[in-house]
Amino acid sequence: MSSAFTTRITEAVVDSMAGTPDPRLRELLAALTRHLHAFVRETGPTMAEWERAIAFLTATGQTCTATRQEFVLLSDVLGVSMLVETINSERGGGEDRRGDGVTESTVLGPFHMTESPARALGADIDLVGGGEPCVISGRVLSRDGTPLPGAVLDVWQANAEGFYDVQQPDVQPPGNGRGLFTTDDEGRFWFRTCVPSPYPIPTDGPVGALLKATARHPYRPAHIHFIGSAEGHRTVTTHIFVAGSDHLDSDAVFAVKESLVQDFTETDDPELAREFGIPKPFRHARFDLVLDTLDREEA
Repeated sequence: MSSAFTTRITEAVVDSMAGTPDPRLRELLAALTRHLHAFVRETGPTMAEWERAIAFLTATGQTCTATRQEFVLLSDVLGVSMLVETINSERGGGEDRRGDGVTESTVLGPFHMTESPARALGADIDLVGGGEPCVISGRVLSRDGTPLPGAVLDVWQANAEGFYDVQQPDVQPPGNGRGLFTTDDEGRFWFRTCVPSPYPIPTDGPVGALLKATARHPYRPAHIHFIGSAEGHRTVTTHIFVAGSDHLDSDAVFAVKESLVQDFTETDDPELAREFGIPKPFRHARFDLVLDTLDREEA
């Protein structure tokens, strides 16, 4: 195949999309075609290699279920999820306003698959026990420091053994490790749970085979997921990571940002224990979620 033909076929495919009514879709498909064709020209895959790539993508789709998203996992381990999240955060002003303390975003992950149950402030989202007791508390604030009453926090995490409820439907009750909380009149939130542990992402599918083939480990550092939202503010998808956790410097999905690493301090303060309704000693992590304000056009 001549190099002239390989150039013409790329142009022909791009030209075939010229009539796409949606201009953004036309832009995306044209760019995808050019980059994909450039990859093929650069690497020159054999037919057997291309068939293997198609089989990998087919198996990735076939592995997806109502409670497992293998394509999200693939996007995560290739760093694409983190790249898209960061670009969108910067586009919304997150990079420029980070000096104002706006909470940094990170990946959604593949386990935000079910609706978190609404819970009262102070509720325990660890329904099975067995882990080290912990309290998470803080405030949701606007970037000027104003508390945001009525802000909503969607929280989810793995249990003490590193599994989400959807991974162990015969062991964990639905909604274990999950909660939907609304901040009080002063923008405060608090809830009880167990200290999360590092865990491996699922390795029994195509993504696990990819990690094995590339000699990569599958582990994520200990963390809790949050989505924070409030009227007039940009929603943030983020984590808090446990300071000192293994794999903070080698997260399998490249999601660790230094500002999101938090101390889970052990305390035996009897007043705090009474306030939170938890036996002492326990771990306590305090942090604030700071949301950026919407521009007038966005609002």
